[in-house]
Amino acid sequence: MQIPLFLLLLFVIFVTGADPVIIGHVDTPSLDQITLQRIYTGKTVTLNGVRVTPVNLSPGNELRIGFLRNYLQEDEAEYIGYWTVRRYIGKGAPPQELKSSDDVLQFVIQNLGAIGYVDEMELTPEVKVLLKK
Repeated sequence: MQIPLFLLLLFVIFVTGADPVIIGHVDTPSLDQITLQRIYTGKTVTLNGVRVTPVNLSPGNELRIGFLRNYLQEDEAEYIGYWTVRRYIGKGAPPQELKSSDDVLQFVIQNLGAIGYVDEMELTPEVKVLLKK
């Protein structure tokens, strides 16, 4: 039995997962991957004198999984474990978690220094693309 090419391509797209685009408030400078990693691990808290506020999607979200894999080279368990230890020793708290990409977009649009990620298809002119793989 042969699988139609369309179904095979659809399966490949589904299995590869989401590839998020890093966005920021329009006044946020572009980032490199190292700076992004430092922001999402609490090691960098300002850029050009402006406090950065990263936000995440909820654990298990397809975009969050893609973000952790593609930009931080971690999986969900590693990232949660990192922040569990960091919080326990008094070195901060993980980024706020939002329920949807629309919530991320609205947060980034409304807050100077805000950084998040969305699917490329969800981009709007009110945000700035900071980093894309």
